[in-house]
Amino acid sequence: MESSQAYDGAANESVPKATRPRTGLPPVAHRLEVVVERENGLPSGRVCLLEGDVLRVGSHESNELVLRDPMVSRFHFQLRVGDAGVTLVDSGSLNGTLLGGYAVRDAQLRLPESRIELGSCTLLVRAVAQRPQSSLSSPMFGAMFGSAPAMRRLFERVTKVAAADQGAVLIEGESGTGKELLAAEVARRSKRRGKPFVIVDCGAVAPTLMESELFGHCRGAFTGATADRKGAFEAADGGILFLDEIGELPLEMQPKLLRALATGEVKRVGENQVRRTDVRIIAATNRCLDKQVNEGRFREDLFYRLSVLRLDVPPLRERMVDLPLLVGCFLEQLGATDKHALFDETVMRRLETYAWPGNVRELRNYVERAVVFEEHPPQTQAPASTDAPMRIDLSVPFREAKEDAIRSFETSYLSALLADSNGNVSRAARKAKTDRMYLHRLLQRYGLKDSSSLE
Repeated sequence: MESSQAYDGAANESVPKATRPRTGLPPVAHRLEVVVERENGLPSGRVCLLEGDVLRVGSHESNELVLRDPMVSRFHFQLRVGDAGVTLVDSGSLNGTLLGGYAVRDAQLRLPESRIELGSCTLLVRAVAQRPQSSLSSPMFGAMFGSAPAMRRLFERVTKVAAADQGAVLIEGESGTGKELLAAEVARRSKRRGKPFVIVDCGAVAPTLMESELFGHCRGAFTGATADRKGAFEAADGGILFLDEIGELPLEMQPKLLRALATGEVKRVGENQVRRTDVRIIAATNRCLDKQVNEGRFREDLFYRLSVLRLDVPPLRERMVDLPLLVGCFLEQLGATDKHALFDETVMRRLETYAWPGNVRELRNYVERAVVFEEHPPQTQAPASTDAPMRIDLSVPFREAKEDAIRSFETSYLSALLADSNGNVSRAARKAKTDRMYLHRLLQRYGLKDSSSLE
């Protein structure tokens, strides 16, 4: 077990002046409606309203939108709503997903309407209304901060999940987004506060020791077992067991965990005595478990048991409005509020152009290094452009301007790629590390290659 602690106090919900955001909230995102125009090749007309920030589509019963079509994978794709728009993310489906007639794995939808094809189904996604504002007034939520609409909606969902005090919780998000903090906040706000909160990092325990870590062992059960030992389930009895990085759990351990979740009973390694436990499970992962289930690397029945309640933590790049808030918060935590001058408007604009693959954890490390050295570390700063600044025409709507910029980049990149590969599409695809047919379609789209040639 990595750690065990009890949560019984209420966090201070006041927000220090230094941590308040410098900018107002971004516009509220649209609420989406998904119309099933055709299902398994037949006219349908079913309508599904996206209430949260993620809509999962597939043939498995745990999806928000279930499609009865043998050509649709169990977990086919997700629609993810962010402050910048709606993104379609394919979950490693067997037969792929078409958006606007093109096969995609990760693409942004064009609203107010977009049409998606999968298997023998056709879906129409459209914006139908404005999302209501969050009722939360403070950007502080326990140890977490966020004023972006996606974060405020997440905080509201956490409050409801904690109050339910039943059902396993699955927290999904990239590394560094604060999944452990979110799990601790569920514990702090639940009826089990003051009870044990036990953490097991499934990625840090050797596979041969995982069973002992979860269920305990008796003396002499294996070499090195010199005394009886409680496992995480027993240690968390009456409280919450947080299984971090559940996607790393060895496949051979998954049916044993499933049985413990289903029955509430555990047996220590090396003994036959059954022990009953009362534990609420919170699991977290930075992997796409939907995709792992499709690939047979994670048991479908265990996934179904763990994902009763799902919380999705957005990456930092999708909530850049929170950047000033988080920087101010970290400066206060470091006792360096006198260093605000290091993060003037020019610096903040540069930081907003960086993708932050390490998310909030990387941002905190960056702020700490900047405070210590009183200068901005070069390895994470967005490189200054040596080209002339892009001309911005504010008479053009944002979406059109963005599409023009993408079109200009793709045309320039593909032209240079073809020239470097002497016009050979297969060689160009290998160099660009992309699918040959996808590259061929891009070349056709921009008229850069004769459509009859694949080589």
